[in-house]
Amino acid sequence: MDLRVYYQKIRDEQAKIADEFPIVVSNETTDGGKQGTMTEVPRRLAAKLVVEGTAKIATTDEAAAFRKAQAVAKQAAEQLAASSRLQLTVVSSAELDKLKGKPGVTKG
Repeated sequence: MDLRVYYQKIRDEQAKIADEFPIVVSNETTDGGKQGTMTEVPRRLAAKLVVEGTAKIATTDEAAAFRKAQAVAKQAAEQLAASSRLQLTVVSSAELDKLKGKPGVTKG
């Protein structure tokens, strides 16, 4: 294979891609690649994958669905992280009364 032709094909394909980070959909390959896996990649890598035949550029509907699913997953991860930062302190009723400053509470 002529490397000049190969890299020229990559540059040509890269010029056709409008997004800076397009979504690509994998094709099934003989070395075990699974079909249908979606990934967001830089434009140059997307062009290389298309030229090599291991992926195709996702349609606008596929890309929108992928980005929406990613946003939902990110939100769920943020909620999980926030819940792990929640701190609880167990206080007995006597200590609570003491903190509230209620009169008539004796120190024991």
